[in-house]
Amino acid sequence: MPERIAYKIFTNAEFQSFTRDRTFAGSPADIADGFIHLSTATQLEGTLARHYPARTDIILAAIDLSSLGAAVRWEESRGRQSFPHLYGRLPLAAVIGAGPVRRTANGTLLLPG
Repeated sequence: MPERIAYKIFTNAEFQSFTRDRTFAGSPADIADGFIHLSTATQLEGTLARHYPARTDIILAAIDLSSLGAAVRWEESRGRQSFPHLYGRLPLAAVIGAGPVRRTANGTLLLPG
């Protein structure tokens, strides 16, 4: 069964625009691909490492997928894993928690939400 919570990685600037506009059409990469990229909790480290390795201005947002209905599709992507993709705009109401990337003393990623 697909997970109920997924995560969107934002730059600070993207997240500020999102909270102001209350909807998000996607990052440049999302728009180019035709959907908003999301990651599960177990996929998040790999996504951060692959696409945001040197960024320090990152905000993680926990997204309630159940509120997005059929706009979410689980599709094979990196490493043949099934990733949640959002076909449509992301409403701010779907965010159940957000914050900067934080880690425990041993480096474990702390998830918002």
